[in-house]
Amino acid sequence: MSFTIYPAIDMRGGKCVRLIQGDYNKETIYGDSPFDMAKSFADAGAEWIHMVDLDGAKDGKRVNDQYVSEAAQKLPAKVQIGGGIRSEEDVVHYLEKGIDRVIIGSLAISNPDLVKSFIRKYGEKVAIGLDAKDGFVATHGWLETSQVKAVDIGKEFADAGAETFIFTDIATDGMLSGPNIEAVTELAKATGKSVIASGGVSSLEDLRVIKKNEQAGVVGAIVGKAIYTGQFTVQEALKEVK
Repeated sequence: MSFTIYPAIDMRGGKCVRLIQGDYNKETIYGDSPFDMAKSFADAGAEWIHMVDLDGAKDGKRVNDQYVSEAAQKLPAKVQIGGGIRSEEDVVHYLEKGIDRVIIGSLAISNPDLVKSFIRKYGEKVAIGLDAKDGFVATHGWLETSQVKAVDIGKEFADAGAETFIFTDIATDGMLSGPNIEAVTELAKATGKSVIASGGVSSLEDLRVIKKNEQAGVVGAIVGKAIYTGQFTVQEALKEVK
């Protein structure tokens, strides 16, 4: 498996936005069309696009799903979606629309048995999203922090058959301060599965450092703000990890 760059599109109110550390009051709008943004990433050569329904994460239901479906159906890139997936109906909705991977976060904490049943049924099309604050998992659009350690949840779901985890360190998200390599690598080693790093990537050097942990199971990086603010382009990121 090759190391993958996942350009990110966070959607709120039908627009492409970025939050700082998940704070809904610290929002910057970077584009009026999630589809156009996704198309620009696919045109630049991205093989995967990471989409997040921020309204969905907060409201606990699908809100911006039409943009995700449009990207999956009209673009050559694969699409993964997180945010607001709270039922099997949500999972099926996205998979039937051609989305390649559905990321489950809050539900994995609130109803782990249900999510394990999804993993048995849909296999690698279901990924577990672990968003952590000081090592503990945060849920519901990061508005609540649980008493559960990300590594412990990771092991539990790895044992249940989950193959892919997305790890976000909330402290670094949207800060361009560099990713929490230690925590990402710890999760990969603890689970023995594939982990995608998210949060804090600010430079091509950050991508180099993350990729050094490929052997440990860190198989990709989600990049958002660094692309939007011109720290580097999608093409440069792809070239860096080739």
